[in-house]
Amino acid sequence: MDKYQTNSSSLLQDNVILEHYGLNELNFETVKSYRERFADDKPNHPWNGLETKEFLYKIGAWGKVRNTSKEGLTLAGLLMFSEERVIAEVLPQYFLEYRECSDFEQKEWSTRFTSQDGTWSGNLYDFYFRVMMQESQHTENEAIASSLREAIINTIVHGDYNGEGGIVIEKANLTYRFSNPGLLRIDRETAFETTISNLRNPTLFKLFGFIDLSKRAGSGLKMISTACTQFQWYPPQLMQDQHMERTHLELTFVSSGEGQVKHPWEDTLEELAITDTGNNFDTVDFNQKKTSLIVENNSDNKDSNSFNNENNSYNNEEESDNNDVNSDNKGCDHFNNDSNSYNKLGDSSNSVANSDNKELSSSNKMGVLEGETDDVFSGEKEKTEEQSSIHEVLWKIAQLAREKKRLKPSVMEDILVQLCEQKPLMLKELADLVARTPDGLRNNYLAKLLEEGRVSLKYPDQPNHPKQAYLVK
Repeated sequence: MDKYQTNSSSLLQDNVILEHYGLNELNFETVKSYRERFADDKPNHPWNGLETKEFLYKIGAWGKVRNTSKEGLTLAGLLMFSEERVIAEVLPQYFLEYRECSDFEQKEWSTRFTSQDGTWSGNLYDFYFRVMMQESQHTENEAIASSLREAIINTIVHGDYNGEGGIVIEKANLTYRFSNPGLLRIDRETAFETTISNLRNPTLFKLFGFIDLSKRAGSGLKMISTACTQFQWYPPQLMQDQHMERTHLELTFVSSGEGQVKHPWEDTLEELAITDTGNNFDTVDFNQKKTSLIVENNSDNKDSNSFNNENNSYNNEEESDNNDVNSDNKGCDHFNNDSNSYNKLGDSSNSVANSDNKELSSSNKMGVLEGETDDVFSGEKEKTEEQSSIHEVLWKIAQLAREKKRLKPSVMEDILVQLCEQKPLMLKELADLVARTPDGLRNNYLAKLLEEGRVSLKYPDQPNHPKQAYLVK
């Protein structure tokens, strides 16, 4: 493992010096663009005449280890000016994505680009300007543009690049969703009110500040909230997913209208999950203290939009260790291969043709002694009838959820608890019963029920157990 790769117990700060990452790791077009913007904003600044390395040192993108000759890019410099492939060597979870369509329910995005698509550098600086260039085609409203700038910068400088999920920005008409790994480092109740911020990436913040894209720490969210009030837009929605350790910000640049409480795109959603603070999704509406929206069809890991989508996943490359064609468990000579398996050969003691346990002649057919056959089949019949009866009960309990696309969260939660009281149920079984997506069900309801202790996991010490199920003890 590379010495800079991290885990949960060893997190890199953005000012750490990466001794083995030098100027050759930079995208020089990005550096050139940055210096031009710096010079335009500060035409008489003495740093304009410095050589590249010294300039990068001044702004915090290059570091030197005191009392030694060691030097190199800082982590912030790598994120800002390098390329995706190099950044991912240090931060394997690094990922950026922008996508838009006319409706969040659409599975095909009209515009989408990611840091992994190979058509651009994939660094944070270029990502910011690609997103802003995309948005400049849709709006000339300076207030909206300013709010977007603040939201994008806020998402970038507060992101935990050691965390999973990456930076994701989504747009549908005039609604935007910003998502980053990492939870707030200040009291969420005052996030839109304070001008003091506990930055996760202060060096990144400084790098954007040098080109006049970030003003004063902590003022970004307050500016957005003020703009929403001034122009009577829907209040910003700030959500914290405690389970996934992600922060979500939603902005809708449409007038809320006097007395109107729902978002203009609410009717297009499969379902609203209205959550209270203190649960798995902590939500704050700082202007109206109303309900917040967590949307099933917008899960970061949804099949069509996920950064782990089949077409883009790093586990989908032709030479991936997990690829079907090349898998260690798929080769033509593998001992589990159908044609060569030692349990499949014509001479095998387990072969159907030669086996002493052959189905038609065995006195121990299906492992049952002759004298016990009737009793066993009678038991199997009773078991089948019992399973059918339980399924009917489950189906009836979940009927309301299947018939109504939108239910109050409390009603859906009660239905899920009643289902799990009958028998342990896997996520997919629950999703089929209530006609909801597995991701939405897990994120919007089951995580909360687990936290409250209303349901439990069948394998609590193995969250990813292949037969994991939910039950009521």
